[in-house]
Amino acid sequence: MTAPVNARRWTNWGRNQESIADVLTPADIDEVATRVNQAVESGRRIKVVGSGHSFTAIAVADDQRMFVHRLNRLVSVDGPLVTVEAGMSLAVLNTVLAEHGLAMPNLGDIDAQTVAGAISTGTHGTGIGHATLASCVEAVTMVTAAGKVERYAVGAPEFPAARLGLGALGVLVQVTLRCVPAFTLLAEEQPMPLPDVLAGIDQWLPEYDHVEFFWYPYTNRTSLKRNRRVEQDDRPLSRFRGWLDDDLLSNTVWQGVCSVGRRFPAAVPALSAVAARALSARTYTGRSDQVFCSPRKVKFTEMEYEVPRAALPEVLDALATIMEGLPFKVQFPVEVRFTGPDDVWLSHGYGRESAYIAVHQYLGSPYEPYFRALENVCTPLGGRPHWGKLHYRDAESLRAAYPRFDDFLAVRDRLDPHRVFTNEYLNRVLGS
Repeated sequence: MTAPVNARRWTNWGRNQESIADVLTPADIDEVATRVNQAVESGRRIKVVGSGHSFTAIAVADDQRMFVHRLNRLVSVDGPLVTVEAGMSLAVLNTVLAEHGLAMPNLGDIDAQTVAGAISTGTHGTGIGHATLASCVEAVTMVTAAGKVERYAVGAPEFPAARLGLGALGVLVQVTLRCVPAFTLLAEEQPMPLPDVLAGIDQWLPEYDHVEFFWYPYTNRTSLKRNRRVEQDDRPLSRFRGWLDDDLLSNTVWQGVCSVGRRFPAAVPALSAVAARALSARTYTGRSDQVFCSPRKVKFTEMEYEVPRAALPEVLDALATIMEGLPFKVQFPVEVRFTGPDDVWLSHGYGRESAYIAVHQYLGSPYEPYFRALENVCTPLGGRPHWGKLHYRDAESLRAAYPRFDDFLAVRDRLDPHRVFTNEYLNRVLGS
């Protein structure tokens, strides 16, 4: 392999992954194909990078790093089917959709990712009527290792693999999404004891469109969030209240709380209790994407595990015990979300209703014993790690968790037999 000659250093958003590699910034699909053909002819590799919001090494390049941010245009709108170039960010996508009276049916809690990165890693929101963003994909256009531009739509044998492909199958250049008419959400956010939340979940999940909660370590307190669709945007959040809760308290003040907790670990339980009381109840309406997404300015490292929904109480009980036994303190609340089943081969929610448990640690704080302990609890329950969040599983372990794992590998063997698009992470989770 030719060593990088125009190498540049790259670091992900969470600052826990970095690499030095040659940089490619194609301006259009033809240039992507040209670069891929050149890589194949010279025996080099290409790793596509989106916005760098994955905590795993999925986007780490050891040879050539390709950014597709210049492929960011709207291609077409055909009723609810919207085709965009794959380097478009979710933030821009949401604006484009709103201009056409459309919206994504569900979103995660940030919008910084590229469309390609979001669908390729299994990004998801919450709500048992929804699954990963990849489940909204109706077709993808991809430059394969053969240097050809191929379109895979519903019904194509490659499609179930290509719409959540981990970047292992080719370079996504266009994505067609099935969208919905623009809608307004009524958000109800309130503090609630954890036992009450767990007692109410089975009632709220079918009653509300979206339900999630944050559990504060060393307390029995949570912040519960429930959203439902409404006709009128008649209770907008005031600019001051939005700044107070989402910017000052959730980012500026929280940054200070985490910094103090990292310096004085013994204070963390008390700080967690104070933080749990700081955000008061609020009810408001807003455009769907603006309710779903909020700014995340405080840096952290994250693991997220999907488990069958019925296993959630067992995991949370185990987490409380894990936290008490750690040689350090857990500063961030535990985030819990829910999705329904889908048929995307490498979707975390493939074939079942799911609960997602996300654990975080502040930038620079220890995390591995905490994360490994959660993984040891979730794995025997059939748990599946989020592809973009830290985990320690390998291909042998993951094969048992995904019924269509070998089908995905067969598509990979056809589309990239010489592993032009691989890296160390993909070699670990898929095999070389």
